Amino acid sequence: MATGGWGPGNGPGQPGGNGPGGQGGWGAPYGAPQGGPYGPPPPHPGPYPYPNPNPPPYPYGPQPTRPAARRRRGCLSFGSRFGLVGAILRSAHRAATKLFRQEGEGRIEDRTVDRVQLARTVLGAAATIGLILAYNVDPNRWEDAAWGGAAQLVLAPFVLIVAAPLVIMGFIYYAPPHLRAHLRSRLRAPLKAVGWYVLTLVAMGGILYALPRVADADDGKDWWEYALAVVALVVIVWGIPFFFLASLYSARSAFNSAQVHPMLPPVLTLTLVWVFAVFSLLGDGMPGGPPIVQLCSTLGGPLSVTAVSLWELRRMKTRFGVTLRG
Repeated sequence: MATGGWGPGNGPGQPGGNGPGGQGGWGAPYGAPQGGPYGPPPPHPGPYPYPNPNPPPYPYGPQPTRPAARRRRGCLSFGSRFGLVGAILRSAHRAATKLFRQEGEGRIEDRTVDRVQLARTVLGAAATIGLILAYNVDPNRWEDAAWGGAAQLVLAPFVLIVAAPLVIMGFIYYAPPHLRAHLRSRLRAPLKAVGWYVLTLVAMGGILYALPRVADADDGKDWWEYALAVVALVVIVWGIPFFFLASLYSARSAFNSAQVHPMLPPVLTLTLVWVFAVFSLLGDGMPGGPPIVQLCSTLGGPLSVTAVSLWELRRMKTRFGVTLRG
């Protein structure tokens, strides 16, 4: 006889009653069995060693994470002390390289020649310093040497502008008749570099010359005077480094003359160094010291440059098959 829910069952093995697990009662509440045949599950081991609810599979535990590395900014970044200066120099360098250091299809890259030229420059500077220390103790000699080197760097493009057309004309005339028209067609790159150099010089000189003569400090400062002052500031801050690098690259590449013929840069270098040697001899005379030292000081630089340039020309012929009439 049923009891109506929680009373004892009708008999052994029958459902009903309030006994645990269905023994003598209605059994456990509805739902999944707790623990199955092996009893209740063990308690959670706690937050260690798996702090997250989905622990990684064995045997790999939680891996330590490295904090995100902070982006380091170099000494030439905009936020550092020399950031703006570095940005200006990089911008001037890119512009000067693009205009006055064009390699072209005729340029031959020879690392051996570059290393020999660098070694000759270093040895020449060391020899000059040694001669000054040995035979010219005048302290003003160092300043004169520095100003002389800077003057040669600035004057080299102007000497090339005057002397290079004569050398190139003779070079083209010496070439075979069937190559002259081809060489003349390649004069566009050197002429373009010369035009940019002259335009840069005229623009910088004109602005710096006009600013103190046009701007009047006593008036009310018109807007165009402020604009001219800003342009002059740009010329001083950006234009002077650009002009220095343009002079350096123009003298080094002889206004991109390698695009006409690969042998033109060393030939123009020969012309340039001997022109400066004559100017130095006429202007300053012989240096101090014994006659042998005077001779070495006067002719050592031009002769060493001549030897390196002739060796470069011979190397172009024997190694790369480039000839003056080829």
